[in-house]
Amino acid sequence: MIKTYLFLSGTMQTGGPELIDLWRKEPASMIWIDLSDHEKLAEAKLLQTDFGLHSLAIQDAQRDRHPPKIEAFDDYTFILLKDLLTDTNNIDFKTLQLALFLGERFLVTRHMGQSKSINRLEEILAEQKMDSFSSVSKLAMRLCRLAADQYLNILLVLEPRLEEIEEQMLDNANDSLLAELIKYKGALKRLIRFATYHERIFSGLKDKAYPGFSEAVPRHEAVDVWEQQERAHSLSQLYYENASDLIDGYISIASHRLNQIMKVLTIVMAIFVPLSFLAGIYGMNFEYMPELHSKSGYFILLTIMGSIAFLLLIGFRRLKWL
Repeated sequence: MIKTYLFLSGTMQTGGPELIDLWRKEPASMIWIDLSDHEKLAEAKLLQTDFGLHSLAIQDAQRDRHPPKIEAFDDYTFILLKDLLTDTNNIDFKTLQLALFLGERFLVTRHMGQSKSINRLEEILAEQKMDSFSSVSKLAMRLCRLAADQYLNILLVLEPRLEEIEEQMLDNANDSLLAELIKYKGALKRLIRFATYHERIFSGLKDKAYPGFSEAVPRHEAVDVWEQQERAHSLSQLYYENASDLIDGYISIASHRLNQIMKVLTIVMAIFVPLSFLAGIYGMNFEYMPELHSKSGYFILLTIMGSIAFLLLIGFRRLKWL
């Protein structure tokens, strides 16, 4: 699918590839082309023929998996980001490749699947907020900011859940909480990796001039996007460490409970070993055992066994094992 947005004299036209010819004829115009789920050969031909994009950059944009990066060419800049799919609302997020080709008068975005950031930017344009986009550079920076906000939204939703888990673990630590924490830890590790790439991209963008970024883009816009990415990175790292600490805490609690159980079982065994010894001796079927002929032998033995058990309990109590 090809969506085309042509900006000319403060107005916006929407359509398909036919607007590219009009864009060429109007030097004062800007164009945004969004390619989604498009046939790769036709897509590559369009990008090379109409915009002169490098074949290697197009190949990177069309890959299903590629690390985020920024690359400068003669008259345009190529940015590759990890965006979120539209069905992602929580830590169980799914990502897609979002490629941006930014020239002085054009912005080309390419992705497979429905991008949340692209959809949100289209909503903003539909509201006719044209005054915010005097250049395609500003349009690209708004898209990058929207992508960063999606990750922050996931992290801010996760924070209170981690606090709830911490409280629940003190009262009722169970395997379902452990499984949930392990899932969070894996997702946060992915977030850290993506945020690290994105932070490097926008750190370079705020400190260095890249082709296609016009002077109309204030430096603070690039700094703003970098700050969001840096915040996402730091929060991801913080919550990853928090989840790791909670997992360690769960294991410590489980080990402590197991030790308590084993201590009780050990005490029970320690009490019954001497009692079993006495019961074993007097359970032997020898005819000449003096105590067997005593009228008080049974009661004496029970008294001795009870005394042993009582004294052991007192000893364990003084040792604070009970």
